[in-house]
Amino acid sequence: MGVVETLAARNQRFVESEFDAGLRMKPKLATIVICCADTRVDPAVVLGAAQGEIMAIRNIGGRVTPRTLDELFMLRAIAQAVDDDIDSTWELVVMQHTQCGITRIESRPELLAPYFEVPEDELGRVLVNDPYGAVARDMSVLRADSRLEGAGVSGLVYDVATGRVQAVAGR
Repeated sequence: MGVVETLAARNQRFVESEFDAGLRMKPKLATIVICCADTRVDPAVVLGAAQGEIMAIRNIGGRVTPRTLDELFMLRAIAQAVDDDIDSTWELVVMQHTQCGITRIESRPELLAPYFEVPEDELGRVLVNDPYGAVARDMSVLRADSRLEGAGVSGLVYDVATGRVQAVAGR
């Protein structure tokens, strides 16, 4: 059986035992987690969230980039269109992790500078090798974006060696 067939069979089990047609677009915990695409860091699994409790935006490094901000603004517009505005009841959680693959391309400014939309000589300020500093930096970026005014912002670092998350204080 190939991958697609395996996934389709699993979907059938999902339909039969877990599917909930009553879920709303707005997550029950009014939370959007921005996290890494790394398979070890699935936010629903790591944080014990049930289906429909959180939204997730996953990208390389779990970073808040200009594109991430645009996605959040679009989500806010969608939420407003369905009368579920992303307001002070919402939490934006930046979750990065130890041993992230993005650290392996730190010496590749031609990849990282366009990703973060910064000049190559300013890459040091995005803190690619420091998940705790990077989370604090990205929390500051979220708080500074007026399009997301009102939403709560917090941060976590997930340790892939222990399975534990640690809260990060914002700057």
